[in-house]
Parts: sequence; C-alpha cells; structure tokens
Amino acid sequence: MVECAAFAYNNIAPGGQAPTTCAEVAEEAGKPAKGEQAGMTDGLNVLSTFQFSSASQKVLQDAAHTKVVCSTNTEEFLSRLRYAEVLCSYWIPDNWRDIAPRLRWLQVSGAGVDGLQSTGILAASSGIKITTAIGIHANTIGEYVFGSMLMFNRTWPEMVRLQDRHVWPLSANWYKLGGRELHEQTLGIVGLGSIGRRIAQLGKAFGMRVMATKRTIHEDRPDEDVDEFYTLSRLHDMLRQSDYVVLAVPLTAETDGMIGEAELRAMRPHTYLVNIARGRIIDEEMLIRALREGWIGGAGLDVTQREPLPPDSPLYAMPNVILTPHISGDSVHYDRRLTDLFADNLRRYLAKEPLRNMYDPIRGY
Repeated sequence: MVECAAFAYNNIAPGGQAPTTCAEVAEEAGKPAKGEQAGMTDGLNVLSTFQFSSASQKVLQDAAHTKVVCSTNTEEFLSRLRYAEVLCSYWIPDNWRDIAPRLRWLQVSGAGVDGLQSTGILAASSGIKITTAIGIHANTIGEYVFGSMLMFNRTWPEMVRLQDRHVWPLSANWYKLGGRELHEQTLGIVGLGSIGRRIAQLGKAFGMRVMATKRTIHEDRPDEDVDEFYTLSRLHDMLRQSDYVVLAVPLTAETDGMIGEAELRAMRPHTYLVNIARGRIIDEEMLIRALREGWIGGAGLDVTQREPLPPDSPLYAMPNVILTPHISGDSVHYDRRLTDLFADNLRRYLAKEPLRNMYDPIRGY
C-alpha cells in the first residue's frame, strides 16, 4: 500500500514541498490556513490535485461555471480544501472531516479507490458522493495487456537484451526465443468491467476464444465479445481452459488474495498470467513458487503487493516475468478523457442529475 504522503507527493506537489509522513499531513492540515480568503468563491468551489492542462481547465470552467483550481503545493491544497465543495483527486487527508467541512463530492481521478479506505470517506455514512474514473483507462490498459502477451510470446525482453549485447542469433532455438501465437488460443478474463470488456474485444480481434467471469449470467443473452461466462464460484473451470489469464477486478474483500495456490495450480503449465488490477489479488509468494516450479508459463505484472517492489524481490530476475511499475493506465490522452468525464459530472452535479461512475459501498467499487 502506498503511504498517504506518497499520494500527496505524487499528486499534489510536483514542484512543492510535500509532507513526508501521514502524521505530518494531518499536522499541516490542522494549522490555520494562510490567506484563507483566497479559497473563497461566490459559487461552486472546485479543487483538483490532478494537474489539468490549460485547455482542459477551460472546459471544466465552462462546465462548472467557475474556475477549477489545480493545486500544485501541499500547503495551498490544504488551505483551499477548507472551502472546497468538489474535489478531484487520488488522495485526501485522513482528517478530511475536520479540514473539509464543505466537501460534498469527491471525483477520484483514477479507477481504483482502495487507497482511500483508511480515510473513511468511502463509507456510506460519510455523506460524500464518490465517483471514479472507471472507463477512461480501457483502451490504454487493453493495449498494454496485449503488448505484454505479445512480448512474452516472442521472448521480446530477451531479444532486447541480445540487441544491447550486439548479439545476432543465427537461430531462434539458440536463445529459446519464443514463437507462440494468440490466434485460436483461449483467453480467460477475471472481471468484465470496462477494461475487461475492451480486453475481450481485442481478444476477438486476434481470433481468440474468450471467456470471462461475471456476477450474474443471463443464458438467453448472447454476447458478441465473450464466448462463455463463468461465475466466480466456477473460476477454476475457466482457469483450467485458459492459455492466457487477465486479472481485471477491483480490490475488494471478495477479490483480496483470490489467486492463491489452488488457482495457480488450476492453470496450465504454459499459461501466461497478466495482472493489471492490484497486487493483493495474487498471493505473491505462491506466485513466485508457481513461476519457479513451472505451474504456469509466465506472468506480466503491472502491480505487486508492495509498491515500489523491493529491490530484493525474486520477481526482478525471473526470466518468465515481465514487470512494469504500475503504468498500464498511463496515456497521453488521460488528461482529455478525465476532463470529458469530470466536465460531464460537473454539469450533472449542478443540474442535480445522477453522476456517472458512482462508487457503491456495498460492492466496494
């Protein structure tokens, strides 16, 4: 779990001074604000720790009928938070109840909300509307997933290392360079949300057989993207048939640790497992054992149980692992897509209409 100070540093103060501990965040938040009048507006007060571009700020201003302040400094953010009715952010201090008395709506600037659990803002009793950015990552993460699978199939990381060493293999067999294909292979998707749906569509484009888990299955409703559905109670049945498995579920009490020894043993010795969800969904120690002992063929991990992944983790040196530092959702189009969603929700909020991507405390996403 990323510490709250890291959230503050990454999302509030790219050029400012961020607190270094959760306690310092709380202490700073409790101080009297400097220049409090600067946080006051006559209408809706909107604050963001996401650094929207100038063009996007204009779009948001038109939607909100007021300026949307993008804070770049922790002290300024904490000062303005006292007056904010609407906040767009990945992060909020644990003592937000004391320092944000006017807050009514938090637009999370990412899809996952598990980093906010400790704050209590996700509880139904908080009285705060929570909306997420679910959906804006679908294309980006979908492409990442297939990039990872294609890299594994062609042993691309090893080919790059050979290039760095100026080595030209005269045969693919010399360095065990792979030649696997996606065509006519079976893809199992755990979680058919917006990201899972896009992965299914891309799987179909590659000529794959696509299976997916779903809470409720309607046998009388054919799906053009998925060949067969499974409830989570039948997860093992899907895993046994899959050549590729993609985890695309949110982190909830139900999904925490859902991929353990039994699930890894249910997969095939050549199965490639891709996790673009959260590291805690997999029992990491058991995954390392599975990779070492050949229960599965390999893994593409954009997330791990601890982030940053400790330097002594065995995952770094495993030849059948492709690691990336939680960047599968990054895109040059992120600003525009988040702007479109937030602007639409701002218009809905002012019109007292239902907001998009409302967080459900019962489901946990």
